[in-house]
Amino acid sequence: MTKSEASVNAPQDPRRLNQTFNPETVRTYFLDYIDSLHKCLAAISPDSLEKACQLLLKTRENGGRIFAAGNGGSAAISEHLSCDWQKGVHIAQHKCLKVHCLTSNSSLLTAISNDFGYDKSFAFQLEMADLESRDVLLLISSSGNSENIIRAAQLAKEKGAQIIGLSGFKGGRLNEIADVSIYAPFENYGLVEDAHQVVMHVLAQYHDLIYKKRSSQP
Repeated sequence: MTKSEASVNAPQDPRRLNQTFNPETVRTYFLDYIDSLHKCLAAISPDSLEKACQLLLKTRENGGRIFAAGNGGSAAISEHLSCDWQKGVHIAQHKCLKVHCLTSNSSLLTAISNDFGYDKSFAFQLEMADLESRDVLLLISSSGNSENIIRAAQLAKEKGAQIIGLSGFKGGRLNEIADVSIYAPFENYGLVEDAHQVVMHVLAQYHDLIYKKRSSQP
C-alpha cells in the first residue's frame, strides 16, 4: 500500500462509517439513496421541528441572536442557513432574525484554532460575542460528537442560551445536550447532511409564512 493509499484509508477517515447503497448501477444506487433519505426525513420528530420554529419566533421577537456552527459539510449548511434565515425571512419595517455563522470568518476561525486549539474554535467566538440567555445556538454535527461543537454547547448551557442541535448517526452527545434535538437517524454523512439541509429550508420557509401572518394581524 502506498503512502497516499494509506492516507485515504486511515482509520479516522469518516467514510468508513458510511452505510452504502445498492451498487449494481448508478440508478440503483440513486433509487436506494433517495428511498433511504425519505425514510430518514419521515423519522424526524415533528415535535422537535415545532419547538425549533417556536424558539426562532420567540428569539426574533425578543431581539435575540442566533449563532450557527458546524464542521465540513455542516459548516456549509450553517453558512447557507445564515443567508436563508436572514434575507429569506426579512420583512421591511419589522424585526430581523439576526443570524451569525461562526465559520464565516476564516481569519478569526483559524487564528483561534491556531492559538488556542480547534476544540475552542466556536466557544471562544461565543465568549467574545457575549452570548446571552435570549440567544440561540444552532449546532450541526452528523456524529453529534465533534469536540468544538460540544464545547460550544457547554458554554451555551453556562450562559443560559437555548441550543438547537441537528445530528445523525447515533445522535451523539449533541442529541443529549440540545434543548431542541432534531435527529436524522441514518448512518451516512451525505444523507444526514441532505436531511439537515431540508430541515434548514423547511424551518426558514415555515418561519417566513408564520411571521408574515403574525405581522399582518392588527
